[in-house]
Amino acid sequence: MSRRVTGSLVVVQRQTGPVYFIKARDRNGRQVKKRLGPVADWPNRKAQDALRDYLTDLGRAPATDGSTTFGEAAKAWLRYVEHDRQRAPSTVRDYRNTVNAYLEPRWGDRRLGEITVNDVDALRTDLLETLSARTTQKTLVLVHGIYRLAQRRGWASANPAAEAERVTVRRRTEFAVLSPVEVQAVARATTNEQDGALILVAAFTGLRLGELRGLRWRDVDFANRIVHVRRSHTGTVERAPKSGAARSVPLIDQAARALDGLSRREDHVGPDDHVFVADGGGPLSDGAIRAALYDALEAAKIDRDRGTGKDFVFHDLRHTFGSLAVQAFPLTDVKAYMGHADIATTMIYVHHTPQGNAADRLGALVTAAERVPAGTQPREPERI
Repeated sequence: MSRRVTGSLVVVQRQTGPVYFIKARDRNGRQVKKRLGPVADWPNRKAQDALRDYLTDLGRAPATDGSTTFGEAAKAWLRYVEHDRQRAPSTVRDYRNTVNAYLEPRWGDRRLGEITVNDVDALRTDLLETLSARTTQKTLVLVHGIYRLAQRRGWASANPAAEAERVTVRRRTEFAVLSPVEVQAVARATTNEQDGALILVAAFTGLRLGELRGLRWRDVDFANRIVHVRRSHTGTVERAPKSGAARSVPLIDQAARALDGLSRREDHVGPDDHVFVADGGGPLSDGAIRAALYDALEAAKIDRDRGTGKDFVFHDLRHTFGSLAVQAFPLTDVKAYMGHADIATTMIYVHHTPQGNAADRLGALVTAAERVPAGTQPREPERI
C-alpha cells in the first residue's frame, strides 16, 4: 500500500556546529534521512526548497510491491547520480542518452523481476553487432548500476547484470602525438596569439580541454613555474577537475612565454579572469578551441592522419604531454601531473614511448656478459 510522503528539517548539534538533516518517510513507509550541511550554509528558504525537492523525488520513487518497471528504476537512477552522486552534467547527459537509445525502448515497460541474465546477454550480443566494445561495456555497467540501486531500495531482489557475460575492452596503447617541433609549428600557424598560446599550454602541461577553459590567471604561478589545475569548465558548468582533486603541473619556458605574452593584453587579465576568453570575457567554447587547432594543423601542413588509424584530435595534445613527461619524470610524478586515478593509465605512455638509448643499454649488458668465459660463474661480492 502506497503512503503519503512526509518529512521535515532537523537540526543536529555537532562539534563543528549545527547541521541540517532531512528526516522523511517514503511512499513505502520506510524512514530515510539525508544530510544537507551546516546550518550557516543553508539560509532558511534554500533549506526549505531542498526539503521540497527531496520529498518530490521520494514521491516519484517506485513502490516495493514488485510492480516497478525498468523504466521507472532507470529514471530514479538518473536522478540519483545527478543529485546524490553529483555527477557532472555532461556525464548525466551521456547516461540519459544511453538509457533513451538502448534500454528504454527494449525494457522500459518490463518489470525489473522479469528481466533475466539471458536478456542481458542478448542485449550484449545485439549491441556488439552495431556498437564498439567500449560503448557496449559502458551500457552494461549502467544496467548493473540501475539494478544495484533497485536492490538497495527494495524494488528488485536480484541483479541479472551481475551474472551476465562481461565485455572486455583492451586499453588503447597507440595514439596520435606531435613532436615538440610540430607543436611549435602548429602554434605559429594560428591566426591569433591566444590560440597559439592555448595549443602550447595544452601540449606542454597536459591540461584537459575543460581544464583549459576553466583556467584563471590566479592559477598561473610564473615565479614558481607552476600551473594550478583547480577547476574544469564543461558546457556552461564549472566544477572540480575530472579527478575530483586539484593538482599542479610544471610550467616550462615555452608555455610560460606564451602565457606571459597573453597576460599583456588590454583586458581580462585580473586574477579571477579566464586565461583563454571569448568575446566578452567568458570561457572559449569547445567548438572554437577544436576549430582553431584543426585549422592550424592544416595551415602548418601537418596531416591529421598520424598512422594510428585515428585522426589527431584536441585530446591528443594531452597525449603529447604524457609521451614527453614519461621521458623526464618518474611515473608517479607523471600520474600526479596528469590527474590520473590509476597508474595503469599513466603506463600507456611508457609503452608508447620507448627510451632512445634502450638498444645501447641492452647491448652493453649483452657485451659484458659475453666477456665472462663459458662455464664460469660471476664472482660473488665479498660479504662484510
